[in-house]
Order: sequence, then structure tokens, then C-alpha cells
Amino acid sequence: MRIAVLSETDPAEPRVAAVPETVKKYKALGADVTVQSGAGLKAGVPDAEYEAAGASIAADAKAAAEGADIVLRVRRPGADELPALKRGAIVIAIMDPYGHEAEVKAMADAGVSAIAMELMPRITRAQVMDVLSSQANLAGYRAVVDGAAVYGRALPMMMTAAGTVPAARIFVMGAGVAGLQAIATARRMGAVVTATDVRPAAKEQVESLGAKFVAVEDDEFKQAETAGGYAKEMSAEYKKKQAELVASHIAKQDIVVTTALIPGRPAPKLVTADMVAAMRPGSVLVDLAVERGGNVEGVKADEVVETQNGVKIVGYANVPGRLAATSSSLYARNLYAFVETLVDKAAKTLAVKWDDELVKATCLTRDGAVVHPNFQPKAA
Repeated sequence: MRIAVLSETDPAEPRVAAVPETVKKYKALGADVTVQSGAGLKAGVPDAEYEAAGASIAADAKAAAEGADIVLRVRRPGADELPALKRGAIVIAIMDPYGHEAEVKAMADAGVSAIAMELMPRITRAQVMDVLSSQANLAGYRAVVDGAAVYGRALPMMMTAAGTVPAARIFVMGAGVAGLQAIATARRMGAVVTATDVRPAAKEQVESLGAKFVAVEDDEFKQAETAGGYAKEMSAEYKKKQAELVASHIAKQDIVVTTALIPGRPAPKLVTADMVAAMRPGSVLVDLAVERGGNVEGVKADEVVETQNGVKIVGYANVPGRLAATSSSLYARNLYAFVETLVDKAAKTLAVKWDDELVKATCLTRDGAVVHPNFQPKAA
């Protein structure tokens, strides 16, 4: 059983799919682990640490992937990398398949079994494999740190001989994993925190962290959650009422963090140009949904945009990658927890149960075909 850990080809991706801790665990499962030279450098893991954990180092991706049964990556392999993978290899990564049907088909044509970790079902046994949660948690933390860095004032209230510094007001839009961590971080840093979400279950979670909940709580709000625990698309009428409430609230805030994403859809627009224009000079918006088009009108990927009225809109892409060492460590553990379920521990061989609910939910391609129902080519 051979496992390959490849470097990321996207220069903006500093994370890595395995760390020395998980390499040791793969060795204990009976696997030979090969790591592409330099794969962990941006995440603070030199080749020597992988070698000390029992991995062998390969000079390039072709040498690392040769004969590998399982290939671990952070992002989907590019078309130019697929020929190096053996047919039947299992490629495990964050595949970002929505809107990339051609890339999914290319993996099917290459004969690899592609596993999309972000499609992991939200059930109890899969919590330890939930890459969306592990990475969003860090993104929520980093969003507040980035917001504080751009904001020109202190966050906590300070009583000084020269007078009192008031606490900053931070508003978090979307109380999923990222939003809740943003609330907790902002509270720890001493800010006065409010938050909103369309899911009624979020109210209790927000208040348990010491923040105040802001939402139009009507009948539609009470039913606004999918069976999988994700936010539902709301009606135009509800959005209008919520937008009016939020607009008056945003005008008084110092930092706004937006975290709203709907799987497979463009990010919902939560903050309009008019709302931004109503904010005070020096206030900051941090948009965590910029890679899906953004929640804030005027946001630009990987830029801090300053508006005419002196408001800064922060649009860093790949926010978990801004904490590459920590996010790699958590992501690597998510992957290990999943790979462990594919291995016969007694025989120390790969024994994939293709009908297992975790495999069925995440497997995009197998045996030369796109097998996931959500991504199969449309019939003529």
C-alpha cells in the first residue's frame, strides 16, 4: 500500500496534505509514504521532518506519485499532473467540483478515483473528517485578526490615565463554524459583538458565546434550515426585511465579518454598496466568501479595497492558508481519519468499501466514469 503526498502547484496554496504526525500513523497502518520534496516547506515542515517520521522523499511529483495507491493533496490535481497517476489510484483532496465539471471529467478519463473531502456528510462518525469545519474554524479566527490589523484602533475597552478607549463593535454575518469562531475570537479580544444568521438554531449558539443576535424572527426564519444543517436560500420578501434591519445596524459597526456560503452556489450578497457608504470612515469589512463572488459589493480577491468614504473591504482568498502550519495539521488529521476507514488493519492492505456512506457521498469518479449524481454530465 503506497501513499503519495504531493506539493501544491498553485503558488497561492501554502498548505500540505500530510504532516509528520500523520505520516507516522500511515506507517503504522502498513503504508509506504512518499512525500514530494518541498511539499511542506510553506507550512513549516522541512523534508527532514518527514524523513524522521518514516517517509521517503521524491524529487518531483512524477517520482512521488509513481505506483501510489492513494494520492493526498490539498487541492484537485491539474490536467497536466493526471498522467503521472496510475489508473485506479485514489486521489483525496478538496476538489471544488461545483462549476468545474470539465476538470472532474478529466479525472474520470485518467482512470483515478477522485474523493472530494468537502462533500463529507455531516454525521457523527464523519465529524473528525470534516475539512470544511476544520478550515472554516481557522478562517473565522483569522478574519477577526485580519480585521483588527487593518482597523486603526484598539478592540478592547481600555481605562487609561489619558481617558477611556471605547470597545470596538464587531458584527458577524453568518453563524456557521467560521462565524462562531469569529464571534469567540472577537469576544476574547474585548470587542462588543453582534451576529446574524438565517438559521434559528444559530441564535442560541450566538448568545452562548456572549454576543447579541440580530435578525427578523418571523415564521420563515423559524423554518430556514436544510436537513443537512446548512442555511437555506430565503425569499425576496424576507431578504428585504432582513436587509433593512442589517443596514441600520451595519452603519454603527467598526468591523463587519461576512461568512455566508451556500454549497454549490455563488455567495449571497449581504452588504450592498449603499450599506458600505453608510459606514463610518476607518471601519472595516472582512469578506470570507470572496472566492465565490463575495458577500460584500465591491470586494476584490486578495486585495484590501478602500472606498471613497474611507471604509476598507478586506478580500483575502484562501484565509485558512494564512495559517498554513495550523490548517495543514488539522487538514492532515481529517485525511488520516478518512484513509483509516479504507484500510483492512489486519491484512494492512487497501480495502475500500465502495458502498460505505462516506465513500458514496464523496466519490466523484471511479473506473473511468463520473459516478457522483450531482456532477454527472447532463444527458443530451
